[in-house]
Amino acid sequence: MEFEKRKTATLSALTSSKTDKSPKGTLDTHIIPLINTINSHPSYFTTSSCSGRISILSQPKRTPTPPTIKKKARGGSWLYISHDLANPNSLLPLLFPTEPPSESTEFPTESSSSADGPSEPATGSVTELVLRFEPLIIAVECKDIEAAQFLVSSAIRSGFRESGITSANNKRVIVGIRCSIRMEVPLGDSDKILVSEEYVKFLVDLANQKMEANWKRTQGFLSGLIDNGFQTHAISEKGERRDGDDGQSERTANGDAHIGMVGGGGGEKAAGCSLPVSSILVAGQPIEKLLLWGHSACVLDKGRYKSVLVFGGFGGIGRHARRNDCFLLDPFSGKLKATDVEGAPSPRLGHTASLVGDLVFIIGGRADPSYILNDVWVLNTANMEWKLIQCTGSVFSPRHRHAAAAIGSNIYVYGGLNNNDTILSSLHVLNTGNLQWKEVSGDGEQPCARHSHSMVAYGSKVFVFGGYNGERALGDLYSFDVQTCTWELEKTAGRSPHARFSHSMFVYKDFLGVIGGCPVGQHFQEVALLDLQFNMWKQVTLDYIGKELLVRTTANVVGDDLVIIGGGAACYAFGTKFSEPFKVNLLPLVPLEDKLMLTEKNVNVSVSHAENAEVLTQSPVLNFEAEKHQLVSYNQVLQLEKKYAKMGKDILKNFGWLDLGRKVYTKEDGLYICFPITEKFSAMFLEKQDQDVDAFEEGNDTYVCKPFTGGGIMLNEVSCSIALNFLKKCGATYLANEVGEVRKSSKSPFQIMNESIALLIKQKDLAETLLEQLPNRWGRLGDIVVLPATSFKDPIWDSISEELWPIVAKSLNARRVARQGRVASTGTRDSTLEILAGDNGWVDHRENGILYSFNATKCMFSWGNLSEKLRMGNLECKDEVIVDLFAGIGYFTLPFLVRAKAKLVCACEWNPHAVEALRRNLDLNSVSDRCIVLEGDNRMTASKGIANRVCLGLLPSSEGSWATAVRALRSEGGMLHVHGNVKDSQESLWTAHLMKSIDEIARSEGRCWEVSIEHVERVKWYAPHIRHLVADVRCSSF
Repeated sequence: MEFEKRKTATLSALTSSKTDKSPKGTLDTHIIPLINTINSHPSYFTTSSCSGRISILSQPKRTPTPPTIKKKARGGSWLYISHDLANPNSLLPLLFPTEPPSESTEFPTESSSSADGPSEPATGSVTELVLRFEPLIIAVECKDIEAAQFLVSSAIRSGFRESGITSANNKRVIVGIRCSIRMEVPLGDSDKILVSEEYVKFLVDLANQKMEANWKRTQGFLSGLIDNGFQTHAISEKGERRDGDDGQSERTANGDAHIGMVGGGGGEKAAGCSLPVSSILVAGQPIEKLLLWGHSACVLDKGRYKSVLVFGGFGGIGRHARRNDCFLLDPFSGKLKATDVEGAPSPRLGHTASLVGDLVFIIGGRADPSYILNDVWVLNTANMEWKLIQCTGSVFSPRHRHAAAAIGSNIYVYGGLNNNDTILSSLHVLNTGNLQWKEVSGDGEQPCARHSHSMVAYGSKVFVFGGYNGERALGDLYSFDVQTCTWELEKTAGRSPHARFSHSMFVYKDFLGVIGGCPVGQHFQEVALLDLQFNMWKQVTLDYIGKELLVRTTANVVGDDLVIIGGGAACYAFGTKFSEPFKVNLLPLVPLEDKLMLTEKNVNVSVSHAENAEVLTQSPVLNFEAEKHQLVSYNQVLQLEKKYAKMGKDILKNFGWLDLGRKVYTKEDGLYICFPITEKFSAMFLEKQDQDVDAFEEGNDTYVCKPFTGGGIMLNEVSCSIALNFLKKCGATYLANEVGEVRKSSKSPFQIMNESIALLIKQKDLAETLLEQLPNRWGRLGDIVVLPATSFKDPIWDSISEELWPIVAKSLNARRVARQGRVASTGTRDSTLEILAGDNGWVDHRENGILYSFNATKCMFSWGNLSEKLRMGNLECKDEVIVDLFAGIGYFTLPFLVRAKAKLVCACEWNPHAVEALRRNLDLNSVSDRCIVLEGDNRMTASKGIANRVCLGLLPSSEGSWATAVRALRSEGGMLHVHGNVKDSQESLWTAHLMKSIDEIARSEGRCWEVSIEHVERVKWYAPHIRHLVADVRCSSF
């Protein structure tokens, strides 16, 4: 129970809006799928993690420490850090500055901490600068030792070869998952960089290569866990596994799919939907001109042409600076047009833009760190002319990071920062008719002073959300009724958004939406929506994992799309980071009945948008052009535009027309979604094919929707003909299936096994408590699924074994099933694996390009020595004779022969089953002509005086054969690879004992050698505080 309590508390903290105890305070994006997959398993939960990082560390210079004083960490601060690929152009200016830091370093005003923690202020002392790459590291608490051993084995197989059990006691079992592809290179000190810019670029490229290798291993580890029965990382709102919402999940270029666990927090989601995201492919101007933050944007609606007007901000093409550029972006075609207008406002950021009629009002902002503005500029969008206007009335003090919203001809401005960095709490109204300011003192509960908040208008109210009050981020929502001049703290239901500032807010139909902001954390992939009719918050996920940093961005609704432009940050921890423009389709938020009514209302209106504008397709009839005798339902699909896909799927599901046995797929880069349909749909079509679909509209039951009375029409109130007519009006097309792939089961192997065995024991009238003995994890050995030793242990299972094991094998998609036993404590270390389903225990396993074949019921196989086998295989042994004193099935013998190209290997082994497998493996790998198998005790059979190197691969200790190894070396000496299990606190004692013992044995054999240890390889953690080590002992003649 204690394990479950700790897991519940940890996962609760993980989904909390509060930062965690790590320096960064939040999870890294790249590691979230793996974290969620591990945490979905009942036997594990993660306690700390890092996905890998590239950094430049500024640390105090090393000072001599007396041996009697324990060394301490030197500390330091990060000059640069990234959990993504490093950009040399962002890193080099930090090391080779050409001028004083630009204002891009102002981001800490918003957040005094970087992505991974605060950068300490300079102390004036000279510090060392070190460029580092550190790979993934995860700490996982396991329910028991057996669970820990399984996780360690899985991690090592995926390349995390330094993984092991770091702690095990009566209370907790902790596993550390890690690998050794790190890098640490000194660059010089804060006074002088000792390397060139070219060399730094070379190092950054090398670090990026290591980061990509790190990601590949992480993905391999994740895939391995899922293959072994772990739940995938996407969890539906009902707690069920979800494999991609019928194949429609959007993916980013790196292949990561939507994540629905971290940041969920149990909040309500709008209709269980996620919002599809698509990039805006900018044309006409360089996309770099939209790489901004602190800019403004508003939507210009010229009838059928809609565009987003972008002004000012920090960033842009070339050297990053404040801008006064003005652009028009068509979010449908991606066309970006610069408006070269004379007399534009001065460059600025942190201002606001409000649209009143054809006029855009630019208010305030900051021109430089000491110059805050209170001017008002107007852009006439009819003739694209700027004008500075003089306003009268109440004093409107200079400010930036304020918020504004327009209702009618009035613009309401609240909060902000003034010249003295004082946070403001005033509400001002600009009457754009008479150009007069008025400060409003409203009644009711007023919001506190704040900046970097958001403000939107809805009906007769303006809403203010979030911001920063000088001490903390805010998460409150206030409304101001412009008719009654009354403030109100809104009382809402559902999970409120995380407290934040520098975010964006928008209104779409009856939803108020909040997206992005600081602190950048677990809500980065979430849109918070307030249903303004019911005052209830709902959380909706963005259907992607991108690298966008939605801080000081703009979000504008254009039609059914939310257009996101700019955003980012700059600080010593990140370098400069900008986000590229993209759009979020909001149509899934609209209830289906509303969409039906909207479609009926607009279906006869012909609308033409220029340059790829999205319109409701009008097809005269469904394109059912195939002949009746050629129509085969299992080979047909219904194609819909992406924006109608959710509606179409709901209709097809409701009427039983969607074939759930086949996969949904996309066409034309996701522009269209193709749904496989059933015989029921084809039969209905064949019956109606010869009729004009429009004829369906005759009769009492054939309206697409009832006359609007304030309520919608539900799907169960419409007929098949109406539904077909609606699909036709959405431009549905009937096509031949181009994929034909059968959908995979959405159930996990464990769920399938549990349900199948539950049915079996019910048929046999056995106790349901037997299901508690089902394993929730297993391993694989070749094509054998290996169950834990604790599974199916009740003798009653034997009475139904003939029916049981085939069910288990089928559920786990395996030809053979076995149950693990402990390795026999005999000298031959026999396996006690028990075959439960299948004919025999022989398996084939390929590793590092080498084929290992062995009888798993007779021989053990070591997964954890993968890295050491690879290291031995990479040695240069072309002209060497090698003696392997503990050959087994060929663990090290085969790498020496196949990869290291050894001249000859003498392989000693006394287990007859292992010898049988060894001879078989030598033949399978075509190296039997370069190996002599010496069967029996190596102390009796090993050759003497012939070896260039000797391998002693026995655990926990090979000390009994150290003398044999010395005798096997040639008279001039050679290399010994000595394996052993050693306490982590006694490594130096073990190496000293080893070196002394080899020296004494050599002298007793009359060998005048100098004995030294060239290298100690830490292969893995064998047990808590016990490492598997390999010492390379060099014996050379004087």
